[in-house]
Amino acid sequence: MYVSFDQLRHSVSAGMSKTIVAAAAHDVHTLEAVYAATKEFFVQYILVGNREKIMAISSKLGVNLNPEAIVDAADDADCANKAVALIRDGWGHILMKGLLETGVLLKAVLDKDFGIRDSDTLSHIAVLEVPGYHKLISVTDGGVLPSPTLEQKASIVRNAVGFYHRMGFRKPKVAALCASETVSERIPETVDAAMLQTMCERGELGDCLLEGPLSFDIAVSREAASVKRFSSKVSGDPDILLVPNISVGNIFAKGLIYWGGTKMTGCILGAKVPIVLVSRNATAEEKLYAIMLCMA
Repeated sequence: MYVSFDQLRHSVSAGMSKTIVAAAAHDVHTLEAVYAATKEFFVQYILVGNREKIMAISSKLGVNLNPEAIVDAADDADCANKAVALIRDGWGHILMKGLLETGVLLKAVLDKDFGIRDSDTLSHIAVLEVPGYHKLISVTDGGVLPSPTLEQKASIVRNAVGFYHRMGFRKPKVAALCASETVSERIPETVDAAMLQTMCERGELGDCLLEGPLSFDIAVSREAASVKRFSSKVSGDPDILLVPNISVGNIFAKGLIYWGGTKMTGCILGAKVPIVLVSRNATAEEKLYAIMLCMA
């Protein structure tokens, strides 16, 4: 269990050399995060983007950059395609989104002939350090799939559970969030959540404990579960919050950030390598946290 990003930082091993490939790296916060990672961990990098801008920003940051570490690219699509090609050809272990739209990068990742898809479904996982909660908690998927089907939700869970296993969790707890803990055909996501719980009990989602449907209060508060007389092994202690659609996940996470003092970072799961993916206006610290996640 990780209580904070600082605790995660101290747990990241620097024993194995890894290379970050940053797409559209001509961005101050992206370069700050990459250079910080090279100081804290044994990390190499390849910077794909506008060569002149990368050199200028690096100079302002006081970094004596080797020009051979730069792959010049003409535009966003070129950045994405060249970065993905480097990963596909074995030159990098982590793909990082820089100053380009998520859709442009994912188009290259998902290309049938030249992409690096590794599972049925790509999904985003946002990891949050929420004031008042006793450990880091994740929200998925608030960044890739607008309205996932039951099968896609199962893949989202498998991606997240595999990610937690790699971080050392034996049996992560998953809450399938809905507006109500009661199964109702009028609220389709409650039916999906109940089916996911059944799939979990059959061992179809990996080694995890998933319950659903769970309302948010029951998911995060044992007191609320007790008042509602709801028996739950996940209540008050979930590691992963599975949201019914992208809007819920996106609005929920950003609300916690802007009004709740929460720190957040995130990455894309389901490709051949983890993908550092946070908002283009994310701070260098948030981008560094995402690199840490991908190294864990």
